[in-house]
Amino acid sequence: MADLKPMELGEILDGALTIFRRHFGLFVKIGIAALWLPVALTIYVQLAGGKEQHIVLTLLITLIQYFAGLFLTASAIRVISDSYLGRDPQLGDALSLGASKIWSLFVVGLGKGIILGLIAVLVGIVAALAIPAMQGAGAVGVLFTIALFLGGCWFFVFVACGYAVTTPVVVLENLGGAFDAFGRSWELTRTFKRKIAGIAIVTWLIVYVPIIAFSMLGAYFMLESPVIGQTFDVVTAAMPVVMTPITSCVWTLLYYDLRVRREAFDLQILSQQLGIS
Repeated sequence: MADLKPMELGEILDGALTIFRRHFGLFVKIGIAALWLPVALTIYVQLAGGKEQHIVLTLLITLIQYFAGLFLTASAIRVISDSYLGRDPQLGDALSLGASKIWSLFVVGLGKGIILGLIAVLVGIVAALAIPAMQGAGAVGVLFTIALFLGGCWFFVFVACGYAVTTPVVVLENLGGAFDAFGRSWELTRTFKRKIAGIAIVTWLIVYVPIIAFSMLGAYFMLESPVIGQTFDVVTAAMPVVMTPITSCVWTLLYYDLRVRREAFDLQILSQQLGIS
């Protein structure tokens, strides 16, 4: 049985990858259960002309995959928690926990998406208005526009980091309402947003660089040998089933770390929150 303790960035990543390797088969099963629909639709799009020919369906896939990822994370939390508690994780327990939180996850995920989407749109509008307005201001105008855009990007990242652990909060804590997860996440991440941003960047590189690499190989071989190119496209579409649980492990361990630092979170509290005697 592992102990819950404060962890540095490297320890969180190492712990997440260790748990992922230890329960690889179980995580793949959870990934299939959560992501089979968006993966199947993505493969269909790849083999039926590409994203350019199916723009609406591609947007729908992105939306489904986002919420499926929330369900996957909720299920993965049970696997990781059982591992810390010295229990043998079970697929049924993991999927049951994810299913029991699906509505709250949907509401919080939708709310977070709207908030971040509005910030992104606002940044884009400000940039679109500032660029023409500053064209006659010379170098000063250019620097002001760049600074304004970077400031908007910083604010987007700042808010995203503040809401980084809403999913673990929804899954493991008893809240008065689903939207209480936003305030709770913001409190837990207070003063730790730089660490969270660093973890997010490294995790993105670990998870998405291989996916991007396979996608680029698919595009290259599509010109030389369409059959090989389509094979790479299918593999690329299926890779999130294997890679997404890594992200779930990282954010769960980050949540544990934040609670240990702020509230002396321990295995007994974790056991009680999961309803395990």
